[in-house]
Amino acid sequence: MVYQIRLKGHLGPQWKEWFGGVTITLEDNGNTLLSSPVVDQAALHGLLKKVRDVGIPLISVSRVDAGHADASDETHQARSTKEIHDG
Repeated sequence: MVYQIRLKGHLGPQWKEWFGGVTITLEDNGNTLLSSPVVDQAALHGLLKKVRDVGIPLISVSRVDAGHADASDETHQARSTKEIHDG
């Protein structure tokens, strides 16, 4: 399964490496969306622990089908503007 974790505020590019293979998308409304495949509940808890360690407020955690992870809904697509890339 793929999980999407929405955080209040934007994460800077330095967090890309900290979160490993997580896709980080900065939204127009000032929030950050983390999207990541998660193999089991232990991996999800590990990811949530990293979110806690960053200290940025958690807005939501959603499980999505892997095929819909890039296009969860039209409202979200309209808000998503910039993905953090390496380099």
